[in-house]
Amino acid sequence: MKILLTGASGLVGSAFAQSATRRGHQVTGLVGTFTGDIPGLVAKRTIDLTNETAVTGTVLEIFPDAIVNCAAVAEPGQCEADPARAQALNVALPALLARLANHLSARLIHLSSEQVFEGTSHVPYTVKSPVKPINLYARQKVESERLVQTAAPDFAITLRAPLLTGNSLTGKRSLHERLFADWSAGKTPKVYTDEIRQPCTASNLAEIMVELLERNDVRGVFHWAGADTLSRYEIARRIREHFKLSETAAPLEQITRAADPRAASKRPATLALDLKPLAGVVKTPIETFDAQLEQFIIPPAYRAWYFSS
Repeated sequence: MKILLTGASGLVGSAFAQSATRRGHQVTGLVGTFTGDIPGLVAKRTIDLTNETAVTGTVLEIFPDAIVNCAAVAEPGQCEADPARAQALNVALPALLARLANHLSARLIHLSSEQVFEGTSHVPYTVKSPVKPINLYARQKVESERLVQTAAPDFAITLRAPLLTGNSLTGKRSLHERLFADWSAGKTPKVYTDEIRQPCTASNLAEIMVELLERNDVRGVFHWAGADTLSRYEIARRIREHFKLSETAAPLEQITRAADPRAASKRPATLALDLKPLAGVVKTPIETFDAQLEQFIIPPAYRAWYFSS
């Protein structure tokens, strides 16, 4: 299968490129400013994904069998800081890709987010649970889901993803990498004890994405996540324990949502996902958090600090 991948340098995009290549597919990756190598790609192209003409021309030139959209402004704070750019990448781009996929009769996977839910009721959320976004990023994801499924109902899969873990190309993007960045700089990360997430690795998400692309009978909106629901504090504590770091070298400050109500008002509290109908049907395993920990590596930029701590 010839696959066009947006956001190829990101945590999920780079994992997808490797997973798809292992399964015999040819992946052309689109990036913005990333200049490094991306394992798994047959070709890498630099493109402004906010430029509709450039994106359309590239897609029509490559004429892929499938399009995978991993590009996004995924940090809610960055969306608030530059809403126009976030709208272009989080809404306009997936809508355009869906129209192009429909035109080419190409399969499409668009990544959405657990954050489309408010996090206070209906837990665990099913694919039919009512969405209720509480921040700009989530509202954009809700809009993108609607536009994608409307533009390419016969070809599109929207996959809502959880908090993601794993190893990024830069060593600075995933959860454990950001914790290492804080600890090595002498900072104490603040982590919620009452904010619940259901993490999985980017590589596990990539595996299910490839599997879904290979099944022509699947379309619509689906959920994927890990096996365990954990507080952000528990996630961070277990990362520290896995790397055998002391509380002195790797401190954590426990906070509650009540202690920071302004921030909490834009952060869903409990995001547990019901993984049906995929669970029990697909071959890709649902990861435990212990299995995820075994895959984490010490980020190269912080190895000197780690071995001296």
